[in-house]
Amino acid sequence: MTNGSSQTVTYNLNAQLPEGWQISYRVEGSQVTSLQMQANKVQEINIEINCPLTAKPNTYKIPLKAISPTDTLHLDLEAVVKGSYALQLTTPSGRLSDEVVSGSNKEILLQVKNTGTLPLNAVELSAQLPSKWEATFSPSTIQQLEPGKSTDVKVDLRVPDKTIAGDYAAKFDVKSPNSTADISFRMIVKTSLLSGWVGMLIILLAIGLIYYLIRKYGRR
Repeated sequence: MTNGSSQTVTYNLNAQLPEGWQISYRVEGSQVTSLQMQANKVQEINIEINCPLTAKPNTYKIPLKAISPTDTLHLDLEAVVKGSYALQLTTPSGRLSDEVVSGSNKEILLQVKNTGTLPLNAVELSAQLPSKWEATFSPSTIQQLEPGKSTDVKVDLRVPDKTIAGDYAAKFDVKSPNSTADISFRMIVKTSLLSGWVGMLIILLAIGLIYYLIRKYGRR
């Protein structure tokens, strides 16, 4: 920007932006909203414009003004939005926890959504699980996902035998060449009712054996 007058002038910087857009001005690394310029001075201004993820691909005109008490400078910019890539991974119900019995399978339903404005290709799913746990995805790859669309993915989660009851964390990931997302899922492992009865029976047998030995050898 150039102050071609013979006096020091203060300019207020202003822009007409589409709704949801943001702009910032920087002079020598510092963010400014106004600028005082000496007579006949030339000053470089860096402008950064950010558009929201919901902005549709298009060419947008952005009028800029530098306003002083005696003059107004105009500059028309064009911003070309090509689109954005964004993925979201969740569940249809929004719930991120479930229960599973040790040594059994559990089906979990995930939802993959394209929250950007451009199509996503080759979307793949994977999991980070506790040791010896296994997960199978159906489908494991989504060939194409259009903007605003979602796809449900079934996860067959296998919990190994003798897994100790308690809370476990499973992390599910989704990625494409252009975007990634993940969620943490809490799994509450419980032992089966049969295992509980077997354990109780073993304890009762042990108590009975001790009682028998005391009765038999305690008399001597």
